[in-house]
Amino acid sequence: MGEITLSLLAAQLMTGIALGAVYALLAIGLSLIFGMLTVVNFAHGAFFMVGAFLGVYFLGLTGSFWFSLVLTPLAVGAIGLLTERFLVRPLYGRGIDYPLLLTFGLSWVMIEAMRVLFGIEGVPTSTPAALRGAVNLGFGHFPLYRLFLIGATAVVILGLYLFIEKTRFGLIVRAGSRDPEIVRVLGIDVARVWLIVFGIGTAIAGLSGILAAPTRAVNPEMGIPILAESFVVTVVGGMGSLPGAVIAGLLVGVVFSMTSLFAPDLAELSIFVLMAVVLLIRPQGFFGKAGLMS
Repeated sequence: MGEITLSLLAAQLMTGIALGAVYALLAIGLSLIFGMLTVVNFAHGAFFMVGAFLGVYFLGLTGSFWFSLVLTPLAVGAIGLLTERFLVRPLYGRGIDYPLLLTFGLSWVMIEAMRVLFGIEGVPTSTPAALRGAVNLGFGHFPLYRLFLIGATAVVILGLYLFIEKTRFGLIVRAGSRDPEIVRVLGIDVARVWLIVFGIGTAIAGLSGILAAPTRAVNPEMGIPILAESFVVTVVGGMGSLPGAVIAGLLVGVVFSMTSLFAPDLAELSIFVLMAVVLLIRPQGFFGKAGLMS
């Protein structure tokens, strides 16, 4: 314990925030889809994984990280649109477990597809040349790419907030999440709104995949553990709550990072302990609404 300094704690805190940024992005996509469609998307981790693979592929194809950063969420979002239109939509009204089981099976189909296309061991990744190195933050040097990850997440969250709160379509999304029947009566095509929301949610998952790729191994199974962690974030923040997803994502990232410093063997367990404590105190999570799953 004597070797742990304030500089080390500050660096570990920043590392946790960077990790929490990835969790927050994934949880935002999950919460957006659940809040509007009441669909528990068990394929969300697979969309994250596909985003990482497509990011590496587009990077090799174009030679530009910035092009791949734009192309990847568009491609993953397009896959999400097809998924909602032809697989998820026929199951609306049949109960929450039907789309859950469908997306669970779909996730394994996507994993096997990546195994066939890219191999079992995955593909190598590296930090983009323009974002290599470290920045002196006063307490020490911190990787530039992790700072970019935090900044990119902040931009996405701000953009999504402005989209939902300040645009006409965002108003429809908020109204539809509360009472879709009233929205239908007003003459709005709710099915098209659901389609777009599902596409946006999966596009965000794909974006988080390419952003996380330089910080972890890109392989077909990479979406499995992070799916469980993103569900922890979603439950802690409150199912369907976007502010809850952001706050809980950062909190879970910091808890994981700090536990890794003091008790590395307990890091994975720590976030589930956090979830248990939060649910004992507030069963619906920080910003969730009681009875939403019923």
